[in-house]
Amino acid sequence: MTRRVDTEDSIDVAAYNKLTGSERAEKVKQLQAALASQQRFFMRACEIHENITKASYEVAMLIAKHGKPFTEGTFVKDCVMKIVENICPEKKREFLSVCLARNTVARRGEDILSDIHRQLRDRGVDFDYFSLACDESTNASDTAQLLIYLRGVDDKMNVTEELLDLKSLKGQTRGLASVCEAVDDVTPPWSKVSGIITDGAPAVAGERSGLSTLICNKVSEEAGNAVKLDCIIHQQALCAKHLKSDDVMKPVAKTVNCIRSKALYHRQFQQFLHDIQAEYGDVIYYNDVRWLSQGSALQRFFSLREEIRQFLDETGQPMEELSDLVWLANLAFLVDITKHVNALNVNLQGKDAVVSQLYAHIKAFGTKLQLFQRHLSLTEPCTAHFPALKDVIDSFPVDINVVTDFAAIEKDMLLFSSPFSVDPNDAPPQLQLELIELQCDDEWKTPAVFSC
Repeated sequence: MTRRVDTEDSIDVAAYNKLTGSERAEKVKQLQAALASQQRFFMRACEIHENITKASYEVAMLIAKHGKPFTEGTFVKDCVMKIVENICPEKKREFLSVCLARNTVARRGEDILSDIHRQLRDRGVDFDYFSLACDESTNASDTAQLLIYLRGVDDKMNVTEELLDLKSLKGQTRGLASVCEAVDDVTPPWSKVSGIITDGAPAVAGERSGLSTLICNKVSEEAGNAVKLDCIIHQQALCAKHLKSDDVMKPVAKTVNCIRSKALYHRQFQQFLHDIQAEYGDVIYYNDVRWLSQGSALQRFFSLREEIRQFLDETGQPMEELSDLVWLANLAFLVDITKHVNALNVNLQGKDAVVSQLYAHIKAFGTKLQLFQRHLSLTEPCTAHFPALKDVIDSFPVDINVVTDFAAIEKDMLLFSSPFSVDPNDAPPQLQLELIELQCDDEWKTPAVFSC
């Protein structure tokens, strides 16, 4: 069979056959360079397209992480284009090719979610054990939402922690079917479930028909053994809320609301702070739902106490508490103790923490409370850990027994620092049942390593 060769190929072959030695080698180099140039051209075009697509996914990921609407993609692109026009206009065409339209961002988000689930399925096969954490809340339309988190560990101690799913619950909010569906989707067997942690809501933490109980029963049916726990942060928040502070918080909240709720009054107060060059320019609202804001609101109010007193006196609405030595001392004490509580809360948050570490923070805080009690019960009180209280004492050199009655809240402090030694009969009625459950839970006495 003879191969058909067109005229141009024949000419090239004939010309190449005439070359010998170094001429032939040089011709080969020229042909290779031309081929490489063509390959680079096509590879460059492919690389640019891949980078454009990758950039689109990266922006979609940021939009999703920050909870922004999908339409924000168009705004982001407009901002980027203004930057490109002024810094590198020669790249304008490439940046224009990045698609960040609403529908595109939505599809990118779906692709990212699918990829996360794929990775979880791949890793789930290798899990030796895994635990679940469920948080139930209600959105603005009164629909119950169940957040399901998973943490798994393989034989090489590689830990995987991820939001497994978000389920909307209908009817009775037990959520067992939703959790089963989410777990089965990543394929690890139920016998490897080591624990279930909930936020303490009755629907998920009930002793007989709560979600945590139902999951433990299912694990037992699969020849596994899982423990159920309430989130340690949830319990810490309940204890912190029990701190008697109404005599301080009510006047503080009333004064802050009075200043900030009236536009004219608020502007006058801000101008007053500006005129006297105060450390801060405004007071902070306190929201009882977001109870951690209590510490920030108290700290700001305490720092501006003299300015607030002057302003209220000038406007004819004096706050008598700001001239009360005992009340000021209680305010200072509450500022300091809420600061310590907020620091504990921060230590209990974050990824890659296990229950043994979190429980260690709780025990350490209990020891700190006992130390605080001893320091403040001395004839010459030690205020090294209470800078705000020290400030008040230094400003008003009087007997500390007049300034603050620490013994009055001794039982409350003991409930926080040593809950296992408190008789439930001596606890406040609203905490007695939870205290009984806590004292009967051996896992809190000898904590195992489960995620929260």
